[in-house]
Amino acid sequence: MSAPLHPSCLVGANPIVWSNDDFMDLAGDVPLDTILRETRAAGFAGSELGHAYPRKPAALAEALGRHDLRLVSGWHSTFLASKPYAVEEENFRAHLNLLKTLGARVAIVAECTRCIHGNKDAALRFGDMLAPRLTEAEWRKFITGLKRLAAVALSEEMQIVYHHHMGTVIQGEADLHRLLASVPEISLLLDAGHLAFAGIDPVAIAKRYAARIGHVHLKSVRPVVADRVRREGWSFYRAVANGVFTIAGDGCVDYPAIFKILARADYRGWLVVEAEEDPVKVRALPKAKKARAYVRAQTGV
Repeated sequence: MSAPLHPSCLVGANPIVWSNDDFMDLAGDVPLDTILRETRAAGFAGSELGHAYPRKPAALAEALGRHDLRLVSGWHSTFLASKPYAVEEENFRAHLNLLKTLGARVAIVAECTRCIHGNKDAALRFGDMLAPRLTEAEWRKFITGLKRLAAVALSEEMQIVYHHHMGTVIQGEADLHRLLASVPEISLLLDAGHLAFAGIDPVAIAKRYAARIGHVHLKSVRPVVADRVRREGWSFYRAVANGVFTIAGDGCVDYPAIFKILARADYRGWLVVEAEEDPVKVRALPKAKKARAYVRAQTGV
């Protein structure tokens, strides 16, 4: 065991292990009951939301309850830089209500103004070519709106955790630092897979923001595939379909070091397993079981 975590930590799974949310041709038709049954069979205590999940509290509670699973959280796209704030707050409150009603305590948000990760043909950009970008005026609007949403979440005894993500305006390291410095009211969703894919050292980020980590996604990166993405100008879709991501314990991410940082920081939130690759090429349940066993062996939870 590399680093025992606090026993209050729980381990969940994201349904993207079974059925991709961005690209329906990557097993997008897997039934909800299959996802939930196998999530429980793999040893997970909870699940994040996916496209197959009901958005009415009673229906979602019934579906999760059949498999003795808790709701962990769920992704919420914001467009604070490009849409009226009133619209954004209304949408966020509806999402927050669903999460809170089912007992979740963190709300995952990611700014999706001009995002390209859902475009099958849009090449990912890195370094000096990084795109999409926000203008300074858009940055100000984004930051102001996010602060207001953070206050909304706090009023509901909830916490915003920000998801940096490939193909969005918060992909690069400088933008991530700027965001976290500008909005101290939010916490960080640490996704070492997206950090490593973006060319950022996940261990360095975990150390720097250890006290602000409010949620953790567990996946890793296959560096050979990531190198081809950069060299050949692949889209996010092509990268995912060809296995740029893999489970924790595989790939290049130093998870023993990350777990030690989380242990020293007395992290007590969820650890959420992901494996954002083609579920047809790599069967979901064996992969999920392997990832769950790795987390247990490394952390004791």
